[in-house]
Amino acid sequence: MKKYSIRNINLFKEGERKTLWALNHMPVIKKLREIYSKNRILKGYRISACLHITSETANLVLNLKEAGAKVFLCASNPLSTQDDVAAYLVKKGIYVFGKRGESVKEYNKNIEEVGKKLPHFVIDDGGDLITFLHQNERYIKNIIGATEETTTGVIRLKNLHKQNLLKFPVIAVNNAKTKYLFDNRYGTGQSTIDGLLRATNLLIAGKNVVICGYGWCGKGIANRFKGMGAKVIIVEVDPIKALEAVMDGFSVMSTKDASKIGDIFITATGNTSVITLKEINRMKDGVILGNAGHFNVEIKMDEIEKYTRKKKRIRNGLDEYTLKNGKRIYILGKGRLLNLACAEGHPPEVMDMSFSNQFLSIKFLKENPGIKIDVYDVPEEVDKQVAKYKLETINIKIDTLTKKQKKYLSSWDLGTL
Repeated sequence: MKKYSIRNINLFKEGERKTLWALNHMPVIKKLREIYSKNRILKGYRISACLHITSETANLVLNLKEAGAKVFLCASNPLSTQDDVAAYLVKKGIYVFGKRGESVKEYNKNIEEVGKKLPHFVIDDGGDLITFLHQNERYIKNIIGATEETTTGVIRLKNLHKQNLLKFPVIAVNNAKTKYLFDNRYGTGQSTIDGLLRATNLLIAGKNVVICGYGWCGKGIANRFKGMGAKVIIVEVDPIKALEAVMDGFSVMSTKDASKIGDIFITATGNTSVITLKEINRMKDGVILGNAGHFNVEIKMDEIEKYTRKKKRIRNGLDEYTLKNGKRIYILGKGRLLNLACAEGHPPEVMDMSFSNQFLSIKFLKENPGIKIDVYDVPEEVDKQVAKYKLETINIKIDTLTKKQKKYLSSWDLGTL
Protein backbone atom coordinates (compact mmCIF):
# COMPACT_ATOMS: atom_id res chain seq x y z
CA MET A 1 0.00 0.00 0.00
CA LYS A 2 1.28 3.45 -0.94
CA LYS A 3 2.01 5.19 2.35
CA TYR A 4 2.49 8.82 1.33
CA SER A 5 3.08 11.38 -1.39
CA ILE A 6 4.60 14.55 0.03
CA ARG A 7 7.19 17.17 -0.89
CA ASN A 8 10.15 16.20 1.32
CA ILE A 9 10.24 13.87 4.31
CA ASN A 10 13.33 15.65 5.62
CA LEU A 11 11.26 18.70 6.55
CA PHE A 12 9.68 16.87 9.50
CA LYS A 13 11.65 18.61 12.27
CA GLU A 14 10.22 22.02 11.42
CA GLY A 15 6.79 20.44 11.10
CA GLU A 16 7.15 18.94 14.55
CA ARG A 17 8.01 22.32 16.09
CA LYS A 18 5.02 24.00 14.43
CA THR A 19 2.60 21.22 15.41
CA LEU A 20 3.69 21.21 19.04
CA TRP A 21 3.45 25.01 19.16
CA ALA A 22 -0.12 24.79 17.87
CA LEU A 23 -0.93 22.03 20.39
CA ASN A 24 0.15 24.31 23.23
CA HIS A 25 -2.69 26.62 22.15
CA MET A 26 -5.25 23.86 21.59
CA PRO A 27 -6.06 22.80 25.17
CA VAL A 28 -9.36 21.06 24.34
CA ILE A 29 -7.71 18.89 21.68
CA LYS A 30 -5.00 18.11 24.24
CA LYS A 31 -7.63 17.18 26.85
CA LEU A 32 -9.44 14.90 24.39
CA ARG A 33 -6.14 13.23 23.49
CA GLU A 34 -5.46 12.48 27.14
CA ILE A 35 -8.96 11.03 27.65
CA TYR A 36 -9.36 8.91 24.51
CA SER A 37 -5.82 7.70 23.91
CA LYS A 38 -6.20 5.53 27.01
CA ASN A 39 -9.18 3.47 25.84
CA ARG A 40 -8.40 3.77 22.09
CA ILE A 41 -12.06 4.08 21.14
CA LEU A 42 -11.25 4.12 17.40
CA LYS A 43 -9.07 1.02 17.30
CA GLY A 44 -9.69 -0.97 14.13
CA TYR A 45 -11.34 1.91 12.25
CA ARG A 46 -10.04 3.64 9.10
CA ILE A 47 -10.60 7.36 8.64
CA SER A 48 -10.12 9.19 5.34
CA ALA A 49 -9.79 12.95 5.67
CA CYS A 50 -9.60 15.80 3.16
CA LEU A 51 -8.45 18.86 5.12
CA HIS A 52 -6.01 21.74 4.92
CA ILE A 53 -2.73 20.13 5.96
CA THR A 54 -1.67 22.62 8.63
CA SER A 55 -0.25 22.35 12.13
CA GLU A 56 -3.76 22.66 13.59
CA THR A 57 -5.09 19.85 11.38
CA ALA A 58 -2.08 17.78 12.40
CA ASN A 59 -3.27 17.81 15.99
CA LEU A 60 -6.74 16.59 15.00
CA VAL A 61 -5.43 13.65 12.96
CA LEU A 62 -2.91 12.78 15.67
CA ASN A 63 -5.81 12.66 18.15
CA LEU A 64 -7.60 10.22 15.85
CA LYS A 65 -4.46 8.08 15.57
CA GLU A 66 -3.88 8.17 19.33
CA ALA A 67 -7.47 6.98 19.74
CA GLY A 68 -6.58 3.93 17.65
CA ALA A 69 -7.62 4.87 14.10
CA LYS A 70 -5.63 4.40 10.90
CA VAL A 71 -5.75 7.84 9.24
CA PHE A 72 -5.39 8.75 5.55
CA LEU A 73 -5.07 12.47 4.82
CA CYS A 74 -5.12 14.56 1.64
CA ALA A 75 -5.31 18.32 1.08
CA SER A 76 -8.58 20.17 0.57
CA ASN A 77 -6.83 22.96 -1.34
CA PRO A 78 -3.81 22.76 -3.70
CA LEU A 79 -2.16 25.74 -1.98
CA SER A 80 -2.92 25.08 1.70
CA THR A 81 -0.51 22.25 2.53
CA GLN A 82 2.38 23.00 4.87
CA ASP A 83 5.00 20.60 3.53
CA ASP A 84 6.92 20.41 6.80
CA VAL A 85 3.76 19.44 8.69
CA ALA A 86 2.97 16.79 6.06
CA ALA A 87 6.45 15.33 6.59
CA TYR A 88 6.01 15.28 10.38
CA LEU A 89 2.67 13.50 10.09
CA VAL A 90 4.21 10.81 7.90
CA LYS A 91 6.88 10.32 10.57
CA LYS A 92 4.07 9.93 13.13
CA GLY A 93 2.37 7.19 11.13
CA ILE A 94 -0.28 9.16 9.21
CA TYR A 95 -0.74 8.30 5.52
CA VAL A 96 -0.42 11.74 3.88
CA PHE A 97 -1.04 12.64 0.24
CA GLY A 98 -0.51 16.34 -0.38
CA LYS A 99 2.03 18.90 -1.55
CA ARG A 100 1.85 22.67 -1.53
CA GLY A 101 1.28 23.88 -5.09
CA GLU A 102 0.15 20.51 -6.43
CA SER A 103 -1.61 20.55 -9.79
CA VAL A 104 -5.35 19.99 -10.08
CA LYS A 105 -4.54 16.55 -11.51
CA GLU A 106 -2.37 15.72 -8.46
CA TYR A 107 -5.04 17.14 -6.14
CA ASN A 108 -7.69 14.84 -7.58
CA LYS A 109 -5.31 11.87 -7.56
CA ASN A 110 -4.61 12.40 -3.86
CA ILE A 111 -8.33 12.53 -3.09
CA GLU A 112 -8.63 9.21 -4.90
CA GLU A 113 -5.75 7.77 -2.85
CA VAL A 114 -7.48 8.43 0.48
CA GLY A 115 -10.97 7.73 -0.85
CA LYS A 116 -10.20 4.22 -2.03
CA LYS A 117 -8.98 3.03 1.38
CA LEU A 118 -12.50 1.75 2.23
CA PRO A 119 -12.85 4.08 5.23
CA HIS A 120 -15.29 3.67 8.09
CA PHE A 121 -15.44 7.43 8.64
CA VAL A 122 -14.83 10.43 6.39
CA ILE A 123 -13.81 13.95 7.40
CA ASP A 124 -14.21 16.55 4.67
CA ASP A 125 -13.55 20.25 4.14
CA GLY A 126 -15.56 21.48 1.18
CA GLY A 127 -17.15 18.22 0.07
CA ASP A 128 -14.66 17.09 -2.59
CA LEU A 129 -13.85 13.78 -0.90
CA ILE A 130 -17.48 12.93 -0.22
CA THR A 131 -18.32 13.84 -3.82
CA PHE A 132 -15.58 11.52 -5.06
CA LEU A 133 -16.96 8.69 -2.94
CA HIS A 134 -20.47 9.22 -4.32
CA GLN A 135 -19.04 9.05 -7.84
CA ASN A 136 -17.16 5.86 -6.95
CA GLU A 137 -19.60 3.92 -4.78
CA ARG A 138 -17.43 0.80 -4.66
CA TYR A 139 -15.39 2.55 -1.96
CA ILE A 140 -18.27 3.39 0.40
CA LYS A 141 -19.36 -0.04 1.61
CA ASN A 142 -17.77 0.37 5.07
CA ILE A 143 -18.71 3.99 5.70
CA ILE A 144 -20.61 4.56 8.96
CA GLY A 145 -20.76 8.32 8.59
CA ALA A 146 -18.91 11.52 7.74
CA THR A 147 -18.34 15.06 8.96
CA GLU A 148 -18.10 18.31 6.98
CA GLU A 149 -16.14 21.34 8.14
CA THR A 150 -17.33 24.22 5.93
CA THR A 151 -20.35 26.27 4.93
CA THR A 152 -19.66 25.49 1.27
CA GLY A 153 -19.43 21.77 1.90
CA VAL A 154 -22.62 21.68 3.97
CA ILE A 155 -24.51 23.42 1.14
CA ARG A 156 -23.24 20.83 -1.34
CA LEU A 157 -24.20 17.91 0.88
CA LYS A 158 -27.66 19.26 1.65
CA ASN A 159 -28.22 19.62 -2.10
CA LEU A 160 -27.04 16.02 -2.53
CA HIS A 161 -29.53 14.89 0.11
CA LYS A 162 -32.39 16.92 -1.41
CA GLN A 163 -31.88 14.92 -4.60
CA ASN A 164 -32.02 11.66 -2.57
CA LEU A 165 -28.44 10.84 -3.55
CA LEU A 166 -26.68 10.97 -0.18
CA LYS A 167 -25.39 7.49 0.71
CA PHE A 168 -24.42 7.89 4.39
CA PRO A 169 -25.15 10.23 7.31
CA VAL A 170 -23.11 13.41 7.62
CA ILE A 171 -22.63 15.70 10.62
CA ALA A 172 -22.35 19.37 9.62
CA VAL A 173 -19.58 20.42 11.98
CA ASN A 174 -19.71 23.90 10.45
CA ASN A 175 -23.14 24.39 12.06
CA ALA A 176 -21.87 23.96 15.62
CA LYS A 177 -22.01 27.24 17.54
CA THR A 178 -18.52 26.56 18.89
CA LYS A 179 -17.41 26.38 15.26
CA TYR A 180 -19.03 29.15 13.23
CA LEU A 181 -19.18 31.79 15.99
CA PHE A 182 -15.42 31.52 16.47
CA ASP A 183 -13.70 29.78 13.54
CA ASN A 184 -15.74 31.47 10.79
CA ARG A 185 -15.89 34.86 12.46
CA TYR A 186 -12.68 35.41 14.42
CA GLY A 187 -10.53 32.88 12.57
CA THR A 188 -11.43 33.99 9.04
CA GLY A 189 -11.34 37.64 10.06
CA GLN A 190 -7.81 37.50 11.44
CA SER A 191 -6.30 35.05 8.97
CA THR A 192 -7.66 36.92 5.93
CA ILE A 193 -5.94 40.10 7.01
CA ASP A 194 -2.84 38.07 7.88
CA GLY A 195 -2.73 36.69 4.34
CA LEU A 196 -3.30 40.10 2.77
CA LEU A 197 -0.54 41.73 4.82
CA ARG A 198 1.98 38.96 4.17
CA ALA A 199 1.32 39.18 0.43
CA THR A 200 1.25 42.98 0.10
CA ASN A 201 2.71 44.68 3.20
CA LEU A 202 0.34 47.59 2.53
CA LEU A 203 -1.39 49.94 4.97
CA ILE A 204 -5.03 49.10 5.64
CA ALA A 205 -6.03 52.38 7.28
CA GLY A 206 -7.89 54.74 4.98
CA LYS A 207 -8.51 52.25 2.18
CA ASN A 208 -11.92 51.37 0.77
CA VAL A 209 -12.30 47.64 1.44
CA VAL A 210 -15.24 45.88 -0.20
CA ILE A 211 -16.44 42.65 1.44
CA CYS A 212 -18.72 40.54 -0.73
CA GLY A 213 -20.92 38.53 1.63
CA TYR A 214 -21.96 39.24 5.22
CA GLY A 215 -22.29 35.77 6.67
CA TRP A 216 -20.19 34.82 9.68
CA CYS A 217 -16.98 34.89 7.66
CA GLY A 218 -17.88 38.24 6.09
CA LYS A 219 -18.77 39.68 9.50
CA GLY A 220 -15.41 38.66 10.90
CA ILE A 221 -13.46 40.06 7.96
CA ALA A 222 -15.41 43.33 7.98
CA ASN A 223 -14.88 43.91 11.68
CA ARG A 224 -11.15 43.22 11.52
CA PHE A 225 -10.70 45.62 8.60
CA LYS A 226 -12.77 48.22 10.43
CA GLY A 227 -10.53 47.83 13.47
CA MET A 228 -7.48 48.58 11.31
CA GLY A 229 -8.97 51.82 10.00
CA ALA A 230 -10.40 50.73 6.67
CA LYS A 231 -13.58 52.23 5.21
CA VAL A 232 -15.56 49.02 4.86
CA ILE A 233 -18.26 48.50 2.24
CA ILE A 234 -20.54 45.46 2.26
CA VAL A 235 -22.07 43.87 -0.84
CA GLU A 236 -24.97 41.48 -0.20
CA VAL A 237 -27.88 39.74 -1.93
CA ASP A 238 -29.73 38.87 1.29
CA PRO A 239 -31.85 41.83 2.51
CA ILE A 240 -31.68 40.74 6.15
CA LYS A 241 -27.88 40.44 6.13
CA ALA A 242 -27.62 43.74 4.26
CA LEU A 243 -29.78 45.46 6.88
CA GLU A 244 -27.69 43.90 9.65
CA ALA A 245 -24.55 45.31 8.04
CA VAL A 246 -26.14 48.76 7.94
CA MET A 247 -27.04 48.51 11.64
CA ASP A 248 -23.47 47.36 12.37
CA GLY A 249 -22.26 50.67 10.95
CA PHE A 250 -21.03 49.61 7.50
CA SER A 251 -21.80 51.13 4.12
CA VAL A 252 -23.89 48.79 1.98
CA MET A 253 -24.18 49.11 -1.77
CA SER A 254 -24.46 47.16 -5.00
CA THR A 255 -21.46 45.51 -6.63
CA LYS A 256 -21.81 48.00 -9.50
CA ASP A 257 -21.41 50.99 -7.19
CA ALA A 258 -18.79 49.41 -4.94
CA SER A 259 -16.61 48.41 -7.90
CA LYS A 260 -16.06 52.07 -8.75
CA ILE A 261 -14.53 53.03 -5.41
CA GLY A 262 -12.97 49.93 -3.83
CA ASP A 263 -9.22 49.59 -3.29
CA ILE A 264 -9.38 46.01 -1.98
CA PHE A 265 -12.08 43.43 -2.70
CA ILE A 266 -12.55 40.27 -0.61
CA THR A 267 -15.16 37.66 -1.53
CA ALA A 268 -16.67 35.51 1.23
CA THR A 269 -19.91 34.21 -0.26
CA GLY A 270 -19.44 30.50 -0.99
CA ASN A 271 -20.90 31.21 -4.42
CA THR A 272 -19.56 31.46 -7.95
CA SER A 273 -18.83 34.39 -10.29
CA VAL A 274 -18.98 37.09 -7.61
CA ILE A 275 -16.30 39.20 -9.30
CA THR A 276 -16.17 38.93 -13.10
CA LEU A 277 -14.65 41.02 -15.89
CA LYS A 278 -17.84 43.06 -15.88
CA GLU A 279 -17.05 44.30 -12.36
CA ILE A 280 -13.29 44.49 -12.96
CA ASN A 281 -13.78 46.81 -15.95
CA ARG A 282 -15.33 49.36 -13.57
CA MET A 283 -12.52 49.08 -10.99
CA LYS A 284 -9.54 51.31 -10.40
CA ASP A 285 -6.15 50.60 -11.89
CA GLY A 286 -4.14 48.73 -9.25
CA VAL A 287 -7.08 47.18 -7.40
CA ILE A 288 -6.37 44.14 -5.17
CA LEU A 289 -8.68 41.11 -5.35
CA GLY A 290 -8.80 38.21 -2.89
CA ASN A 291 -11.04 35.25 -2.11
CA ALA A 292 -11.87 34.17 1.46
CA GLY A 293 -14.69 31.84 0.43
CA HIS A 294 -13.85 28.21 -0.20
CA PHE A 295 -13.33 27.27 -3.85
CA ASN A 296 -11.53 29.34 -6.48
CA VAL A 297 -14.77 30.18 -8.30
CA GLU A 298 -15.74 33.42 -6.56
CA ILE A 299 -13.32 35.46 -8.67
CA LYS A 300 -13.63 34.48 -12.34
CA MET A 301 -9.98 33.62 -12.86
CA ASP A 302 -10.61 31.95 -16.23
CA GLU A 303 -12.05 35.22 -17.61
CA ILE A 304 -9.15 37.19 -16.17
CA GLU A 305 -6.57 34.82 -17.66
CA LYS A 306 -8.14 35.09 -21.12
CA TYR A 307 -8.22 38.88 -20.93
CA THR A 308 -4.66 39.24 -19.60
CA ARG A 309 -1.90 40.66 -21.79
CA LYS A 310 0.92 40.14 -19.29
CA LYS A 311 1.26 38.46 -15.90
CA LYS A 312 4.09 38.60 -13.37
CA ARG A 313 4.77 37.58 -9.79
CA ILE A 314 5.24 40.62 -7.54
CA ARG A 315 5.63 38.97 -4.13
CA ASN A 316 4.87 35.58 -2.62
CA GLY A 317 1.12 35.20 -2.97
CA LEU A 318 0.64 38.27 -5.15
CA ASP A 319 0.43 38.36 -8.95
CA GLU A 320 0.02 41.36 -11.24
CA TYR A 321 -2.27 40.95 -14.24
CA THR A 322 -2.03 43.58 -16.97
CA LEU A 323 -5.27 43.38 -18.91
CA LYS A 324 -5.68 43.98 -22.62
CA ASN A 325 -7.03 47.47 -21.90
CA GLY A 326 -3.86 48.31 -19.94
CA LYS A 327 -5.43 48.14 -16.48
CA ARG A 328 -3.45 46.38 -13.75
CA ILE A 329 -5.13 44.20 -11.15
CA TYR A 330 -3.48 42.27 -8.34
CA ILE A 331 -4.69 38.80 -7.36
CA LEU A 332 -4.01 37.26 -3.95
CA GLY A 333 -3.19 33.54 -3.81
CA LYS A 334 -4.21 32.85 -7.43
CA GLY A 335 -7.83 33.37 -6.46
CA ARG A 336 -7.77 30.52 -3.93
CA LEU A 337 -8.33 30.84 -0.19
CA LEU A 338 -6.01 33.73 0.56
CA ASN A 339 -5.68 33.03 4.28
CA LEU A 340 -4.10 29.67 3.45
CA ALA A 341 -2.49 30.44 0.09
CA CYS A 342 -0.80 33.58 1.46
CA ALA A 343 -0.56 32.74 5.17
CA GLU A 344 -1.10 29.77 7.51
CA GLY A 345 -4.87 29.71 7.97
CA HIS A 346 -6.81 30.13 11.19
CA PRO A 347 -5.10 30.46 14.58
CA PRO A 348 -4.94 27.34 16.77
CA GLU A 349 -7.15 28.79 19.51
CA VAL A 350 -10.26 28.73 17.27
CA MET A 351 -9.34 25.52 15.45
CA ASP A 352 -9.13 23.95 18.90
CA MET A 353 -12.93 24.13 19.11
CA SER A 354 -13.63 23.28 15.46
CA PHE A 355 -11.46 20.18 15.51
CA SER A 356 -12.74 19.11 18.93
CA ASN A 357 -16.19 19.11 17.35
CA GLN A 358 -14.78 16.97 14.53
CA PHE A 359 -13.29 14.46 16.95
CA LEU A 360 -16.39 14.21 19.13
CA SER A 361 -18.67 13.98 16.07
CA ILE A 362 -16.69 10.97 14.82
CA LYS A 363 -17.06 9.48 18.32
CA PHE A 364 -20.84 10.12 18.14
CA LEU A 365 -21.11 8.41 14.73
CA LYS A 366 -19.13 5.44 16.04
CA GLU A 367 -21.46 5.11 19.02
CA ASN A 368 -24.61 5.52 16.90
CA PRO A 369 -24.15 3.32 13.83
CA GLY A 370 -27.10 2.92 11.51
CA ILE A 371 -28.66 6.34 12.06
CA LYS A 372 -30.89 7.57 9.25
CA ILE A 373 -29.11 9.05 6.23
CA ASP A 374 -29.33 12.83 6.56
CA VAL A 375 -27.21 15.93 7.14
CA TYR A 376 -27.25 16.51 10.90
CA ASP A 377 -26.15 19.39 13.08
CA VAL A 378 -23.59 18.59 15.76
CA PRO A 379 -25.50 17.22 18.77
CA GLU A 380 -26.18 20.03 21.22
CA GLU A 381 -24.53 18.13 24.06
CA VAL A 382 -21.31 17.88 22.02
CA ASP A 383 -21.39 21.59 21.17
CA LYS A 384 -21.87 22.55 24.82
CA GLN A 385 -19.23 20.08 25.99
CA VAL A 386 -16.67 21.73 23.72
CA ALA A 387 -17.59 25.14 25.16
CA LYS A 388 -17.35 23.83 28.72
CA TYR A 389 -13.96 22.26 28.08
CA LYS A 390 -12.72 25.48 26.47
CA LEU A 391 -13.80 27.57 29.45
CA GLU A 392 -12.21 25.10 31.86
CA THR A 393 -8.90 25.15 30.01
CA ILE A 394 -8.72 28.95 30.10
CA ASN A 395 -9.74 29.07 33.78
CA ILE A 396 -13.07 30.82 33.36
CA LYS A 397 -15.98 29.94 35.62
CA ILE A 398 -19.64 30.66 34.92
CA ASP A 399 -22.83 30.52 36.96
CA THR A 400 -25.41 27.73 37.02
CA LEU A 401 -29.19 28.04 37.25
CA THR A 402 -30.84 27.53 40.64
CA LYS A 403 -33.71 25.06 41.02
CA LYS A 404 -36.11 27.99 41.23
CA GLN A 405 -34.75 29.45 37.97
CA LYS A 406 -34.98 26.10 36.18
CA LYS A 407 -38.58 25.71 37.35
CA TYR A 408 -39.43 29.22 36.15
CA LEU A 409 -37.93 28.57 32.69
CA SER A 410 -39.88 25.31 32.32
CA SER A 411 -43.22 26.76 33.41
CA TRP A 412 -46.02 28.46 31.52
CA ASP A 413 -48.15 29.79 34.37
CA LEU A 414 -45.55 31.83 36.25
CA GLY A 415 -45.41 35.47 35.23
CA THR A 416 -46.11 38.89 36.69
CA LEU A 417 -46.39 38.85 40.50
